[in-house]
Amino acid sequence: MLVFYQRGCLTGQPFLVCTTEIPDCDNSFYRLLKHSGGKKRSFADLLPPPGRLLRPADPIFIAIAIYKQNEMYSRSLLLSAVGIGVFQAVTAQQIAVREGDKPVPYARVAIVPLQKSISGVTLLADARGNTSIPEQFEGLRCAVKVQAMGFEPAADTLLAQKGAAVQRFALHSKGNDIREVVVTGQYGENTTDKAVQKINVIGRKTINQMAAQNLRDVLTNQLNIRLEQDAVLGSSMSLQGISGQNVKILIDGVPVVGRLSGNIDISQINLNNIERIEIVEGPMAVSYGTDALGGAINLITQKSQQKTFETGLTTYYETVGTYNINGRLGYNKGRHTVLLNGGRNFFDGWIAGEKTSFDFSAQPADARRYASWKPKAQYFGELKYMYRFKDLSLSYKGGYFNELITNRGMPEAPYQESATDDYYRTRRIDNAIFLTGSVKPGHNVNVQVAYNDFRRVKNTYTKDLTTLNEALSQQDGAQDTTAFQVISSRGTYSTGKDQKINYELGYDANIEYAKGERIEGNNKSIGDYALFASAEYKPLKNIGIRPGLRMAYNTQYNAPLIPSLNLYYKATDQLVIRASYAKGFRAPTLKELYFYFYDSNHKIRGNRDLQAEFSDNYNVSIQYADKAGDLRYKLEAGAYYNDIRNLITLAVSNPSIMEYSYQNIGEYKTLGFQFNTEWGYKQLKAAVGGSYIGRLNNIPEAGFEKFAYAPEVRASIQYEVRKWDLSAALFYKYTGRLPGFGLDAASKVMNTWIDDYHTADLTLIKQFFNRRFAVSAGAKNLFDVQNVNMTTGASGTAHTAAGTSSMVGMGRYYFLKLDLNLGWK
Repeated sequence: MLVFYQRGCLTGQPFLVCTTEIPDCDNSFYRLLKHSGGKKRSFADLLPPPGRLLRPADPIFIAIAIYKQNEMYSRSLLLSAVGIGVFQAVTAQQIAVREGDKPVPYARVAIVPLQKSISGVTLLADARGNTSIPEQFEGLRCAVKVQAMGFEPAADTLLAQKGAAVQRFALHSKGNDIREVVVTGQYGENTTDKAVQKINVIGRKTINQMAAQNLRDVLTNQLNIRLEQDAVLGSSMSLQGISGQNVKILIDGVPVVGRLSGNIDISQINLNNIERIEIVEGPMAVSYGTDALGGAINLITQKSQQKTFETGLTTYYETVGTYNINGRLGYNKGRHTVLLNGGRNFFDGWIAGEKTSFDFSAQPADARRYASWKPKAQYFGELKYMYRFKDLSLSYKGGYFNELITNRGMPEAPYQESATDDYYRTRRIDNAIFLTGSVKPGHNVNVQVAYNDFRRVKNTYTKDLTTLNEALSQQDGAQDTTAFQVISSRGTYSTGKDQKINYELGYDANIEYAKGERIEGNNKSIGDYALFASAEYKPLKNIGIRPGLRMAYNTQYNAPLIPSLNLYYKATDQLVIRASYAKGFRAPTLKELYFYFYDSNHKIRGNRDLQAEFSDNYNVSIQYADKAGDLRYKLEAGAYYNDIRNLITLAVSNPSIMEYSYQNIGEYKTLGFQFNTEWGYKQLKAAVGGSYIGRLNNIPEAGFEKFAYAPEVRASIQYEVRKWDLSAALFYKYTGRLPGFGLDAASKVMNTWIDDYHTADLTLIKQFFNRRFAVSAGAKNLFDVQNVNMTTGASGTAHTAAGTSSMVGMGRYYFLKLDLNLGWK
């Protein structure tokens, strides 16, 4: 068994090379002796000449442990060096190994010159996923193969040139690898099995297999999430039975601005440049403040690319009248990366009973101009620039979004020659600057400064259906402009070394401005400023305790101290138990306090007397993950309990005109149980899960004093035939009967129910030309769901007439997606 050490070109520090994994390495490793041929040898005896290349005939297997700053990191990889030399010396050209924008540490990089007379070498990437091509290969064309445990190998050819741009190799996780990397609420990048919180990750591969165009399409198939659709206000969601106004939606950690009726329209959040989605269930108020009482959804965008130039074009068509197109362009050179993407989404509206295919037959003029699913057109674009220092990166991201929703009215009496049409224009402008990375090994910083501008304009026209002329309506509330601007900054400093105590210190500042005729006084603002801290203590290697505390100042409400406590116990390598407690706080928004919104379907008034919401949340989960050969599986079970006081909701304030206002309804509770399984075998991956969610509106005078439960079941199966570059995926969800309550015209509380329904989507993907071109086709809403019955009080709710139905889908329809990706160096 051969052991030697030398100074490495990657760190300039001594490193050890031996034939086996080194147990319990520490600062005394210089004294370590190993046997070689039955004879003890010291390092001095084994030290090779500087820069000597190990000859291909040397039959060794090596593992490397890097000694740096008087510490030995006990990380090792087993490499086969039979027939290939191992070399660490003067470098010529850099190689970076990445999974998306994340480094793949200690990847194996085999370089073989195409000239048969020259031997190849095997290099080992450092902890940041970087290594170098030996300068002796300069000017030679080489075949490069990159491998790492848990990833598919990547291969390419390149011309080794000193001083040339960094060559990037993108690795992709194996299909049966269930672990994912996460950043939301973490001190640094972490894997889901090591995170103290339970985090659900939806990767780019799954997004493609869903043929998802926006966040709504993805969340349709998720457990513990329920969606609602409004013809004008768009798609909203609830998480663990808690409405979307208590769920923080972020993109790269920056909050999405523009809540309507308390909710973000998730159909406005496009996924064309999203790398993965991280969903954290339960309060995240310590880290993310107000609106994170029920949880957080963080969308992580693409931040890097493998080649110098990359471009792509995607088109998408649905038989219900959706026509989308988007393009992307990327440039990467040295320390600089520029990414540009943009596109247009168009939907021509849908009417119940409409054929989900082209229909060129004659149609009566204006007889079906009113659509239950409104026509909409979206234009969007984003520019991202990143500059990489040695261990830090500085980046800017600018985004633009514009949407037009057309609400055509029915022909009006007495002569059916005119109609009233509404146009809703939404515009978002987002700007953010990020500074992320390490100031020194194990010490991370993450600072962001953002400015978000949201504007919604409503115009109402009276249209002459004989001449098609339009005139602005003079009715009260017919024209309206509302604008929101948010200036925010968030920064954290954290440690992430493998030690007993790690910590995070941070600040969070948000200032929101609202302007418009529908805002009381035409101009209001609210500010929220906070300091937060948490520490993770590991008394033993397999036990983690993370307390946290947030201290905040709100310009309109007295914010309490917000504590949290997370417990993590890794009983075995396969079994992990988590438990947590967190307190939540949410101050009413400017819209809930001061906004007035009137049209033919909505009459909503703000309430300046609202009280802030407070909550307590309890979560417990158990996870078991293991593998046997090619089989990997994960079993999860959990329970949660949310207790919210002063919950803010819409309620009838003036029955005579059916005007609604925001009210504190008292106590609201949710209690849930869930179970999930995931299985991966070679190219097959399957998942089955279920949940049972109870909701309690504590209104004793109305007789609501017990939990009313609703079940959910989801399943998915994904299969790849890599030989043919073909994959198939099926996603299914059962959404159970939902009980609730409503108010009649006399403000009397009544029971309500929304019937259960099934949804399912099927996708087939075939890739061509070395995966540069992909065709996706399939069907959505296989069970042909449109509206589900809604039993409610005589007056219904703010957005749905009494005893009618709730919008769910547009029936069964089919889609086709074409995706072209090109890249060159």
